[in-house]
Amino acid sequence: MRRRVLVSILLVIAATVLTLGVPLSIVSWRVVDDLMRSDLNSRLESIAASIANQSSSSAIDLGQLAAAVPPGGRLDITMAGRIDQSIGTSPSNQVYSEQLAMAGGGNLRLSVPESYLRAEQWKALALVALAVLLSVVVGAGVAVLTARRLTTPLTDVARRAARLGSGDFRTFRRRYDIPELDRVADVLDSSAQDISELIARERDLAGDISHQLRTRLTGLRLRLEELAEYPDPDVQAEVQEALEQTDRLVTVVDDLLANARSQRAAGASELELFDELAEIQADWGPQLTAVGRSLTVRCSRDVRVHATPGRLREAMGVLVENSLRHGAGSVTILVRPAGRSSGGMVALEVSDEGPGIPEGLVAHVFDRGVSTASSTGIGLGLARAFVEADGGRLELRRAVPPTFAIFLTVSTPPVDGDPEPSPESASVPAPSG
Repeated sequence: MRRRVLVSILLVIAATVLTLGVPLSIVSWRVVDDLMRSDLNSRLESIAASIANQSSSSAIDLGQLAAAVPPGGRLDITMAGRIDQSIGTSPSNQVYSEQLAMAGGGNLRLSVPESYLRAEQWKALALVALAVLLSVVVGAGVAVLTARRLTTPLTDVARRAARLGSGDFRTFRRRYDIPELDRVADVLDSSAQDISELIARERDLAGDISHQLRTRLTGLRLRLEELAEYPDPDVQAEVQEALEQTDRLVTVVDDLLANARSQRAAGASELELFDELAEIQADWGPQLTAVGRSLTVRCSRDVRVHATPGRLREAMGVLVENSLRHGAGSVTILVRPAGRSSGGMVALEVSDEGPGIPEGLVAHVFDRGVSTASSTGIGLGLARAFVEADGGRLELRRAVPPTFAIFLTVSTPPVDGDPEPSPESASVPAPSG
């Protein structure tokens, strides 16, 4: 789109240059011709006046007239009863001349080389060309700025819309000082918040329904198993049929839940984990720096995982935000193999140097409404839902110091051991003082 906008503006500039530049060149060429003619006539009138003042003498003082002759020009004086006289040398090439008949008889002819006129005309054309070139340069600069001003926000808005479709419901404060685009950005932010709340409600509802349904089915099965001990053979047959139907219903519920998870994970793709973590560091590093802390990311460049970009950033954002709000010291994101027993999985560990999680909350840290401080207590539950939607899992590895781990399937596992931070993923230093 930027190219189309740029080409359109440049075509308008070219059309304007052709429309105004060509006529202006023709006019300037003719104007110089008229100015040269006017200049020669003015010089002839001045010479005629000077000759009229010398009419009392028999000879004309040519020295007084030489100043009125242009450089390289020639003045021919023809008067009745006097010898013809000339000032200057005769031009060897084509000449441009003007004549003037004097009142007392006689004729004046002033000639200049035609090259003298052409030089002035080419100077005028050069000025016109310079003005046209300057207008083209300025117009091209304005075209580039305008194209960038229009296309960059549109590209940004399109990227945000794509992230919204992939499950990234973060809002952005960036605006573009263009009312229409700012309105689109506001609508995207509002939609992201509404969709996030809607999905959270639906996920909670599905979880509650599945939990309650399984609980009721389990209770029903227990009652049926008690009835199966009744001595009447007919009752036992009916109870056995009811147990089979109950088992089928449990299987259907499990299949529906598994199908829902597989559909949510269908959007997962292969990601360069290093690039994703670089974005997370760019988002959260300055916030930790502002409070005198640092964020360190250690990840090999060749690690590729299967996940949805938006869900992964949301889950990681929850963990880093928890470290920022409830933890202390440096925050570290470490990527390493999950272990031999985990198969093709990698662990993204997020830890800090804070006091950790109280022992009484360790078993309930992912439950909704459970928090160690004055927060909503839904962040970790939502993060676990995002990770599980992509076929991974989120666990609390250590309570003190607090360490959470996201396990994801990988196509290229990292090298064993703690990778050293690359220059791009080195820790963000805390401000001095």
